[in-house]
Amino acid sequence: MTSPEAQPIINLTGVTKYFGTFHALKGIDANIKEGEFFSLLGPSGCGKTTLLRMIAGFEDPSDGTIVIGGKSMAGISANQRPTNMVFQSYAIFPHLNVAENVGYGLKKGKLSKQAQLAEVEKALEMVDLVGYGTRAAHELSGGQRQRVALARALVMRPKVVLLDEPLSALDKNLRDQMQVELRRLQQSLGITFILVTHDQEEALIMSDRIAVMFEGKIAQLATPEELYRRPISRRVASFIGVMNFLEARVTGSGEAGLQLDIPALGQVEVSHDHLPEGLNPQDIHTIGIRPEMLTVLYDGDQGAERIAQAQVVGTSYYGDMTYYSVLLPGHTEEVTISMRNTAGRSILNVGSTVSVGWGADSIVLFE
Repeated sequence: MTSPEAQPIINLTGVTKYFGTFHALKGIDANIKEGEFFSLLGPSGCGKTTLLRMIAGFEDPSDGTIVIGGKSMAGISANQRPTNMVFQSYAIFPHLNVAENVGYGLKKGKLSKQAQLAEVEKALEMVDLVGYGTRAAHELSGGQRQRVALARALVMRPKVVLLDEPLSALDKNLRDQMQVELRRLQQSLGITFILVTHDQEEALIMSDRIAVMFEGKIAQLATPEELYRRPISRRVASFIGVMNFLEARVTGSGEAGLQLDIPALGQVEVSHDHLPEGLNPQDIHTIGIRPEMLTVLYDGDQGAERIAQAQVVGTSYYGDMTYYSVLLPGHTEEVTISMRNTAGRSILNVGSTVSVGWGADSIVLFE
């Protein structure tokens, strides 16, 4: 976790990019802190990779400024910047062994050959590849190639490591393992990492903060918990995990909060803290609630703050979890509920009528 007192190492101000008439980036403003694991998250074509390449120096902004370590990067070439990039393809040289790949960038420096070898060994130790120096590139697994690419970036001792979807080519099990390893390595080194990904789960697991991007703009920049629990728009909420949306209407407002009428769930009072900044209460027409914030109440379980009746219309069994699709009265669209499959808890049949528990604190307000 980044220290709250950490200072920005990268300042992006009004960063804009055109490719001909295509407006790829539309005035990006963001500060990235020293020692932070920062992710750029969004669908394909949102501008996240373009922004990463501009920080690296492979693209120039059409307008705006990029400052790294207090110094403007205007006119500074990629090889002169305090950054190093790990590419999606890893870009491992097939004719070089592991040590030669890792130490390739050191050849242009003033270190002696002995010092270069020492630096390569340190980098290989960081990524748990001690003893792999003489191994040929074609003898490496996907995970080992990813580690070699990371070691090649770290050996140059950059202030910022840039990661362009480096795990996308790995299978799920190895990808899950590398997510944990990358995060642990970043925390131990204290180097700023900036990750580009379209995988929401990956960003949530690895990041201190996430910038969610759509169509060349940052829609929301926040911690993973803030993004998940308090998304500021339906679009962000839909992109980060699963969210159920239900019609709602504000019927009153007092010191304690807003009174809402939700046809599918009934009357409820919601704290003013749930109101997104800048949103007028009278503009609220929708509420969001995550699947895990709805609970199927089994026999004798009456511990919920509020209860609604529903009918099960679909089940999806995932082993540890079951996802139920239910219909609530007054709501025509199916609502998703996730339930953990604990010992003795049976899987409900389609057609079952169930009681659903929920609480006012789980509601998110939208226009």
